Amino acid sequence: MTDVTTRIQQTVSTSDVVLFMKGTRDMPQCGFSSRVAGVLNFMGVDFADVNVLADEEIRQGIKDYSEWPTIPQLYVKGEFVGGCDIITEMTLSGELDQLLEQNGVTYDKAAAEKIREANA
Repeated sequence: MTDVTTRIQQTVSTSDVVLFMKGTRDMPQCGFSSRVAGVLNFMGVDFADVNVLADEEIRQGIKDYSEWPTIPQLYVKGEFVGGCDIITEMTLSGELDQLLEQNGVTYDKAAAEKIREANA
């Protein structure tokens, strides 16, 4: 196991929700990362953000780790959930709510409903 794989495993196992993204939760540096971080922030999800632009090893390593070619990547309880399109679809369908509930992750249900109402 490589050092970067070990670092990624430690990161996804020490926080319930982790977003590997370009930029940070407060200053995303790409539209896709901004969308996912915005959804999580709006829903009040406590998540760790990992700025892949700050570490080239992590930027490539996370793609290898998940076998998913794009950033951002969301992990819940150590499991890869998906990228921007998948998280958007899951938010609009209510699947993200279910996933968070099943994993004991606190979020604002009213905020999740507002997102769905605004996109209906």
